[in-house]
Amino acid sequence: HILKSFQTLRMTTNLYKAKRPIVVDTHLCGTPSYCLMAIVKPSGELLRLLTFLICLLHHSSAGYDVESVVGARSLLSANLKLVGGTMEFGPDVKRLDLTASLETDSRLHVRITDADHPRWEVPQDIIPRPTSVSEDVLLGSPGMDNATLPSSATISKVSSDLTFSIHTNPFHFTVSRRSTGDILFDTSATLIFKDRYLEVTTALPAGRASLYGFGEHTKRTFRLQPNDTFTLWNEDLERSDLLDRNLYGSHPFYMDVRPGGNAHGVLLLNSNGMDILYGGSYITYKVIGGVLDFYFFAGPSPLAVVDQYTQFIGRPAPMPYWSFGFHQCRYGYKNVADLEEVVAGYAKAKIPLEGVWSDIDYMDHGQDFTLDPINFPVNRLRPFVDRLHSNGQKYVVIIDPEIKRQATPNEDIFLKRNGTNVVGRVWPGEVYFPDFINPRAVEYWAQKISEFRRTIPVDGLWCDMNEPSNFGAWQPLNALDDPPYHINNSGTHRPLNNQTVPVSTVHYNGVSEYNAHNLFGLFEARATHAALLKDTARRPFVLTRSTFPGAGRYAAHWTGDNSARWDELANSINTMLSFGLFGIPMVGADLCGFRGNTSQELCSRWIQLGAFYPFARAHTERTTERRELYVWESTAQSARKAFGTRYRMLPYIYTLMYEAHTTGAPIARPLFFSYPRDADTYGVDKQFLLGRGVLVSPVLQPGATTVDAYFPAGRWFSLYDHNYPLTVATRTGKRVTLQAPVDSANVHLAGGNILPLQQPALTTSAARQGEFHLLVALTENGTASGELFLDDGESMEMGGVGGKWTLVKFSCSTAESKGIITTTVSSHVVQNSYAPSRAQVIGNVVFMGLQSPAKGFTIYVNNVELKAARTKSRTTGAFSVSGLSLAIGKEFQIKVVMSH
Repeated sequence: HILKSFQTLRMTTNLYKAKRPIVVDTHLCGTPSYCLMAIVKPSGELLRLLTFLICLLHHSSAGYDVESVVGARSLLSANLKLVGGTMEFGPDVKRLDLTASLETDSRLHVRITDADHPRWEVPQDIIPRPTSVSEDVLLGSPGMDNATLPSSATISKVSSDLTFSIHTNPFHFTVSRRSTGDILFDTSATLIFKDRYLEVTTALPAGRASLYGFGEHTKRTFRLQPNDTFTLWNEDLERSDLLDRNLYGSHPFYMDVRPGGNAHGVLLLNSNGMDILYGGSYITYKVIGGVLDFYFFAGPSPLAVVDQYTQFIGRPAPMPYWSFGFHQCRYGYKNVADLEEVVAGYAKAKIPLEGVWSDIDYMDHGQDFTLDPINFPVNRLRPFVDRLHSNGQKYVVIIDPEIKRQATPNEDIFLKRNGTNVVGRVWPGEVYFPDFINPRAVEYWAQKISEFRRTIPVDGLWCDMNEPSNFGAWQPLNALDDPPYHINNSGTHRPLNNQTVPVSTVHYNGVSEYNAHNLFGLFEARATHAALLKDTARRPFVLTRSTFPGAGRYAAHWTGDNSARWDELANSINTMLSFGLFGIPMVGADLCGFRGNTSQELCSRWIQLGAFYPFARAHTERTTERRELYVWESTAQSARKAFGTRYRMLPYIYTLMYEAHTTGAPIARPLFFSYPRDADTYGVDKQFLLGRGVLVSPVLQPGATTVDAYFPAGRWFSLYDHNYPLTVATRTGKRVTLQAPVDSANVHLAGGNILPLQQPALTTSAARQGEFHLLVALTENGTASGELFLDDGESMEMGGVGGKWTLVKFSCSTAESKGIITTTVSSHVVQNSYAPSRAQVIGNVVFMGLQSPAKGFTIYVNNVELKAARTKSRTTGAFSVSGLSLAIGKEFQIKVVMSH
């Protein structure tokens, strides 16, 4: 070691004299093989040795040895002992416990914590989960002490594709896929574990790992780019200022898709602030507290990963049917008359409008649960809301998690610092912050919501400023306010206390804000969801800005304070797709941008994209020019066409909500979810899918008359033009230049899908009164499938046991015999307890991709020839059958028999 150090000094001197740069990345220095991977040009024998020595010195005083290992089938426990240590960022924890367990066949849990002292962990009531490996379970299992330790120990089972191995010399662990041998997670020999600084690195196969996740940030691409640092610390920042800065939510979860389509997911369940460094061939976690609590999800498909992940963190909450309509809001609506004019403007323009929203304008000086007595008096606002309801429309208001200091009750339900209530400054002036960990604060919140709804029966609540946001700054009170490691908060290593409550704040039961900060928005969303559920006995609608894993169980999310810019339009797709991974499928960006004035072209293109967000709302800042969708004829035309299509597709979109609630599947999805074996889809983020087969290819640049779109293998049919529907038919994926009409985005349906549709209307309740249509897009071999979920749209549970709901599965097959081609569409009623489904009917079926008959065709419904039906056939392969009256809740069969 001394000899090599001397040689290193001599080599460094020579390199310095030669003015050659020395660049070494120590993140990969877990083993000599990692060190060789880390070398950056110029290379050579000298630099290789130098790299090895620098890595050796970097880690010579850090790390742990394995003292003992105990295992029992799918469980393993190990004791780790500190080797060396440094005082940087504080003293090291001397003894650690590691436990690893296959909790299910598809989920592996690996937890590393202090062996001698309890540490903060995400509370069980946030994400219920099995407790740590019990000593009783491991009692009597074969144990190995330091003298008898093998080089590694492994847990696995035949029914699981995950294998965990602990390596003892030096300590590190690996997670691999048993069926392929692929290494999924491979920690370096360096593990740093201090009171307020934890660090661990995993190697990635360079060029083989496509990563997605780690949010919330504004990203230029959906796939993560190497050399990015993702800071997780919930912060009230405008998302448009800089890329990759920490924003409103913290999600330490990523999905890794490997060549061939195998995918897995990794969650670090930790609510403390952290930096995550992604270097392309490694990920380094730098966390300022808590424990290292990893969960691995086996997949192997992307949909399976999200299913397994949401099974763990909680399934997405079912959203009421009305929430899938279009919503209009503005910070700056002056009074009730202003709201009335907006409603009238949409009606006159014949643009769908489901909900009218009020920002803090309706409040008395920004105070929650109050009304401005001049501009929004109850005797004007209540009749307005009643008229909305009579017209099938809804009213939603904003609430902030701050109570004006002078209006607070004499109860001990607020955040504390140094023994007294934290006094912040937000919209009302001086405020207290409810402590949503405190059960009495939750009761108080529910009481205030119920009282307010007796005055104004709002249909949903919008939780803003819940990072929580605060306009003031704080002086440090104790060591928590100035941790030894400063995460890259706001991109400038800004103190944690800026624009929020101080981290030395104390919650109920002594929980520190330092540990629970990233949970605040989730706690408020949960309390708000429970309050609405109790007060209305209907399915709640809650929209939250601040999120954490599990927030999707209670709320939808919008992407916050965006700006009216073309890059923000494009980036909104990346955020939407990321939240689909995070278990929050009901997500969207403010149409046309919140800040700054827009152009007609930008707003039109945003409408064409935003009509296919799962959550579609226009919202603007008060200093901007008015831009309701009817203000310009160009935007009104785009809105009528785009939202007309959305409202036609509501049965399909609502069925996707059912799928999301039961399996976690995102509503809006990246292309590789449906085509995981097509590596060319891994980088596509200017297009997306609704469900498995509706492809949206929007215009994202000014002045564009065409769109460069990627089509995976198969047939793709235009959703707008049923006369000439077949756009692309390809055996391999290919890029196609599409014309870009000024009033619409390109939307295509993949062959193999059956889409349930309805007639458009100006409200969701009116649209639900019409008959259904089926759009059958055939593959080349004449098959397709789809399904339809129906309920009243507001019952507390969606598809639960004993509930009133209907689920119908549709299938299509084609057979040929002696020149006769028979295409058959069948329905299978899985559940039929929703009474209206027995009366609602399918009146029209459109086939796309049928071969044109040479000698004619015959149609049979339930084996009876249908002579009265109106049919239309074109040489383009579009074929429609209308005049039907097939009850949704009753199984049927339609046969199209063609002679050639």
